[in-house]
Amino acid sequence: MAHGDGKLTQELDPSDHGPRDACGVFGVWAPGEEVSKLTYFGLYALQHRGQESAGIAVGNGDNLLVYKDMGLVSQVFDESTLSTLIGDVAIGHTRYSTTGASEWQNAQPTLGATPAGTVALGHNGNLTNTQELLELVRVRVGSDVGELRYGNTTDTALVTALFGSYAGHTLEEAAAAALAEVKGAFSLVFCDETTLYAARDPQGVRPLVLGRLERGWVVASETAALDIVGASFVREVEPGELITVDEQGLRSRRFAAAEPKGCLFEFVYLARPDTHISGRSVHETRVEIGRRLAKEHPVDADLVIPVPESGTPAAVGYAEASGIPYGMGLVKNSYVGRTFIQPSQTLRQLGIRLKLNPLREIVSGKRLVVVDDSIVRGNTQRALVRMLREAGAAEVHVRISSPPVKWPCFYGIDFASRAELIANGLSTDEICRSIGADSLAYVELDTLIETTTVPKRNLCRACFDGVYPIEPPVAPGKGALEQPALPGLAEGQSGQGCESPDRDGLAESLHMGDPTDGLTTLASSGGAADALRHP
Repeated sequence: MAHGDGKLTQELDPSDHGPRDACGVFGVWAPGEEVSKLTYFGLYALQHRGQESAGIAVGNGDNLLVYKDMGLVSQVFDESTLSTLIGDVAIGHTRYSTTGASEWQNAQPTLGATPAGTVALGHNGNLTNTQELLELVRVRVGSDVGELRYGNTTDTALVTALFGSYAGHTLEEAAAAALAEVKGAFSLVFCDETTLYAARDPQGVRPLVLGRLERGWVVASETAALDIVGASFVREVEPGELITVDEQGLRSRRFAAAEPKGCLFEFVYLARPDTHISGRSVHETRVEIGRRLAKEHPVDADLVIPVPESGTPAAVGYAEASGIPYGMGLVKNSYVGRTFIQPSQTLRQLGIRLKLNPLREIVSGKRLVVVDDSIVRGNTQRALVRMLREAGAAEVHVRISSPPVKWPCFYGIDFASRAELIANGLSTDEICRSIGADSLAYVELDTLIETTTVPKRNLCRACFDGVYPIEPPVAPGKGALEQPALPGLAEGQSGQGCESPDRDGLAESLHMGDPTDGLTTLASSGGAADALRHP
């Protein structure tokens, strides 16, 4: 039996979470503007991409200051904190862990020394050659550098250390050389005291876009983050491209040839519906998926309802194409987020009702089409079907706006292992019986690809078809770089800002938060992969 971890989360069943993206990244170069607040609002728009920790780094021309902590963006930062982060350039990061556990020392941006000064780095994605990179760093500068020295076990800290291993080079030159040695999925934002940088892996697996302010430039994981800070969309950062922004303007260079393989699952679930990817509205794509799903898998029913929020656009499309009325049969509690109330066994038994509750008057006696974005393990859908039947539904027909997920992702989405994916071992009919539905159908893979308008050859579809565009790692998993804790940081440290490091690592002074505040509790409680191990 899983023990309480001190948090209620957005998950209906904490042991059966859906797909989670690794992170959201944001960067801004805008002299004269409040860059820390712009970054705060940018991260706020990207909160859906990671909820474990958040951080901002600001360069003022002379120094680089990083402030990061465990928790949501609104929990980590307040007006007083942001008012101390003054400068002309800033980057920000909101994290869900892939490589490296959910702990304070693994929060981003990471900070490290370079031959030319200091660098702060934020990363969305997951690398596949971490062991190879670790050996490179050990040979060139040793592993007792930067945040590696303090127990950071992320691939981001590894890349930060790699940037510092090119003696006699500028940061731009070092980054171009280092990124040519990095394999996997990465959308990076980084900065030194004066300059903003952004880079995207040669396959462009994770999204990254460029925007223009009246007096500056912005890079972000999604176009929705540009909208919220008033930046106009310019273009996507190209696969294999390194962008530099400083007082001389914006310049671009390639560190690798482009071999585009954008993540198909961004269209299905990960990205916000008000984001555009490859010139295509994510919302319209999801509505069109629903239309196609209705044509491919019709059913006699009285009402189409979504599993909010991710199933809503596809449900709208399904209702439109089928002629079946659309309705709100489930009410979502939008405020089920991180809390410091210890879940009791009684609350755990409530399970799905912590987040969703049926409208009995709407669903009772009805034949329902329930539209959701994906099925991972199946526990959530099983509980949902049971709940709707208890509310009086006559029939429950489940429609999924993505193909069966049969393969794990090594590029930044924390899918379950292949053994835990229900579609890996069962047919659609068997899954239908397992979740207790009257019928179950998925959209076809080729249909999904067509709705994106992106050529099939330019998409990563590995979680659906097992074709990996980048060679998977030999030893995948969050613990790939785990090692015994190094001295220097006590477990559970919280609310910390780090000034620019001296030449051999982090600053001697780490500014501590109030040990009695809630963030300390959150940091010490772990979460995510740690949730089932904590007492």
